[in-house]
Amino acid sequence: MATAMTDKVLADLGPDQGTALWIKRVALVVLGVALLAATAKIKVMIPPSPVPITMTTFAVLTIGAAYGARLGFATVFGYLALGAMGYDVFASSSATANGIAYMGGSTGGYLLGYLLATAAIGALARRGWDRSVGGMALAMLVGTALIYVPGVAWLGMLYGWDQPILAWGLTPFLIGDAMKLALAALILPLVWKLVGDART
Repeated sequence: MATAMTDKVLADLGPDQGTALWIKRVALVVLGVALLAATAKIKVMIPPSPVPITMTTFAVLTIGAAYGARLGFATVFGYLALGAMGYDVFASSSATANGIAYMGGSTGGYLLGYLLATAAIGALARRGWDRSVGGMALAMLVGTALIYVPGVAWLGMLYGWDQPILAWGLTPFLIGDAMKLALAALILPLVWKLVGDART
């Protein structure tokens, strides 16, 4: 029996059975991994913070909402797996700083948070939170918190809680992440409205 439209995420649209379904899923995972790798390299300065803001969290949150928990988790896991193998897919990775060693550094907690956030937002989107700006904003807020918590906790364990951990790993990113949250909260409901208009 087909899933009710109200329980769908955007990735459920289109082929929903057989070989076509699996081709669609593989294509979405490949596209999602490419998007994550590309957005990791986009750095924006938000004065007065000296810390560059990347678009990776925007991609993570949007993929979670559009793909749902399972496909979104698989996509982010695939992205992290590429990074673990040494590919230059992270914001500050390079030919000499990559792989597991890079992932165990200061960004390790945030990378774990990507998985947690994707699964949570995907589950909320399947409950219909992605159909309204308010619901999507709340889901994005939950996802953002799930990125920050392990990220900041890992920094504290690495460097010690006597260091200015919040100033390093939280406050410089708040303005940029608020902007990304607002953008994602607007995009998903708009896409659903366009889908609904196209079906009427």
